[in-house]
Amino acid sequence: MTESQGNSEKMSKQKRERSLLVVSGAAALLVLAVNLGINAFNSHRKNRKNRDLQGSKVRVNLSASEILKLADRIITKSKEVHDAVASIPLDKVTYMNVISPLAELEAQQFPLVQSCVFPKMVTTSDDVHKASAEAERRIDTHLLVCSKREDVYRVVKAFAARGEWVNAEAKNYTQALMRDFERNGLNLTLTKREEMQRVRIQIDELSLQYIQNLTEDSTFLLFTETELAGLPPEFLKSLDKVTDGKFKVTLKSHHVGAVLELCEVGTTRRMVAVAYGKRCGEVNLSILEDLVQLRHKFARLLGYSSYADCAVDLRMAKTPSKVFEFLEDISNSLTDSATMELSILKDLKRKEEGDHPFGIEDLLYYVKKAEAHQFNVDFGALKQYFPVNLVLSGVFKIVQDLFGLRFEEIADAEVWHSDVCVYSVFDLSSGELLGHFYLDMYIREGKYNHTCVVALQNGALSSNGSRQIPVVLMIAQLQKDVSGHPALLRFSEVVDLFHEFGHVVQHICNRASFARFSGLGFDQDFVEVPALVLENWCYESFTLKLISGFHQDITKPIKDEMCKAIKRRRCSFSALKMRQEILYCLFDQIIHSAENVDIVELFKHLHPRILLGLPMLEDVNPASRFPCSAIGHEAACYSRIWSEVFAADIFASKFHDSYLNQYVGMQFRNKVLAPGGAKEPIEVLTSFLGREPSTQAFIDSKSQYRL
Repeated sequence: MTESQGNSEKMSKQKRERSLLVVSGAAALLVLAVNLGINAFNSHRKNRKNRDLQGSKVRVNLSASEILKLADRIITKSKEVHDAVASIPLDKVTYMNVISPLAELEAQQFPLVQSCVFPKMVTTSDDVHKASAEAERRIDTHLLVCSKREDVYRVVKAFAARGEWVNAEAKNYTQALMRDFERNGLNLTLTKREEMQRVRIQIDELSLQYIQNLTEDSTFLLFTETELAGLPPEFLKSLDKVTDGKFKVTLKSHHVGAVLELCEVGTTRRMVAVAYGKRCGEVNLSILEDLVQLRHKFARLLGYSSYADCAVDLRMAKTPSKVFEFLEDISNSLTDSATMELSILKDLKRKEEGDHPFGIEDLLYYVKKAEAHQFNVDFGALKQYFPVNLVLSGVFKIVQDLFGLRFEEIADAEVWHSDVCVYSVFDLSSGELLGHFYLDMYIREGKYNHTCVVALQNGALSSNGSRQIPVVLMIAQLQKDVSGHPALLRFSEVVDLFHEFGHVVQHICNRASFARFSGLGFDQDFVEVPALVLENWCYESFTLKLISGFHQDITKPIKDEMCKAIKRRRCSFSALKMRQEILYCLFDQIIHSAENVDIVELFKHLHPRILLGLPMLEDVNPASRFPCSAIGHEAACYSRIWSEVFAADIFASKFHDSYLNQYVGMQFRNKVLAPGGAKEPIEVLTSFLGREPSTQAFIDSKSQYRL
């Protein structure tokens, strides 16, 4: 999270109307003046200010003191409920006096917790930011205490032992509660529990130290302008110079990426790649080795044979052996295509640099060169065809038409900044209110600096039969219109928008009975699938025509040739890129599946095997490039590829020939999105696809070249 730098900003109490244009894509290039692709609902808007959102418990614009007071009330109420549950005699436990109170507490308090926590992501006030961070700390501390309450665990365990399930979802919820308690060691002896706590503290400290070492690394290399040939003048101007006129290239990703992709001098690319691969030297290597051993120790205390067994057990993949089988299958299926791609790149290097051997440091540069020859299209110029308002309008239209939804902007809802829009979402057929979402789209000082979706209120079914509706926030970092010039999006930003809107729809359309399974509460191997499915629309001519228009004349969408080039480029050298990603995933899975692995030797062995003979750069430290293995995705780096495979299968088998088929879209909404995390992902997939999921569509999408 970024620290707020600005002062409190006075809020505009009356929202201005926002009108965007949608291009129909018809031959006449008719331009329709609509509001973000939404039907005209302005007549239904009330004129009073700061209108409450029906069914939303989310509170916005809390002051610093109000945030801290709310956090304390949340903690007090939570303690009361946990104390009440803990007081139930073990022979008197029922669903209504044990499970239901905990589920209701979770559903009711989540929007209040988020009301305390999300302000630090969007506020321009230092005081509010600090209060929000402090509230999060207090609440997290309390929740940690709750997760270790042995008295509550005994009562929940007593109910679970009876096997008196209200329904399948209630059974899943109870089992999830049990797993949470037991993952904190409550089924272990006190001695083992204390040892677990010591190990967990050590893991947290080492993980943060590992990341801190990478972040604080100040290593740099010096190059002459000749040695940086090929890099654009604006990049060179951004570099610091030393007294002899040489340019200082740091090992930060934006410097390293630019050099490896654009520098024409092979020796420079290699020097930068080697230096990047040596970051933090033996320090982080030693930390990673210690981390892996501590994780294995932690897993053994929980009864697992390895940390990978522990991490994967609660995911869709279930076992490390399944992960290995999956990664090897994908890798082997892409061998022919990757071999052909590498051959093309080697030929290019031979023509440009002679007989110098091709190395891993050459991949980015020659992929870019090959794409320039293959497509002969200025992809940088694409930005001129993607005005923000037009793209948003198209996204709204596609999402509404495909999933049977209707969006209505709430012009007078209370928000934290005048840029923020609020929408209510209705079922198109029944008119039922499904939920609300906030759009905080534009960059500003102090705001969280990544594009993401944040659940503010999860859907849930209360004990009295009423349904709590979901509320979600989408944060983006788009530029605003300046001096009459429309803000324009890079194509990667267009893809990001579609991806995050996939998460918005995923949240709104969820109909799980328990808040834990609602919102984004999917299996972690499956949670990205809906968003990845929606990304596919970005590459279809129909969509590209709908969301594009030259910024000086939006009746002129991008041409057919460009549409085809965008789709082909998506597959460009994708087999080789995927093999490189698989290398990192296998490395991560192996070190967390077996003890006493020589990390350097392992990487040295895997590198040429997976990357078709390309050796590891000399003396590099594999711990310099695996922050995800150190913190955040340990033993789960495979998950992104796993999600991509199932997303590709869904799109290819159900949507590829019917982009706006609402029947299929409604099936996806009802069979995939509605259950949320309440059902096993494989059950959800099989129900929607009508068969077992397959990897073939994904492999085909990565196989541009075949021997």
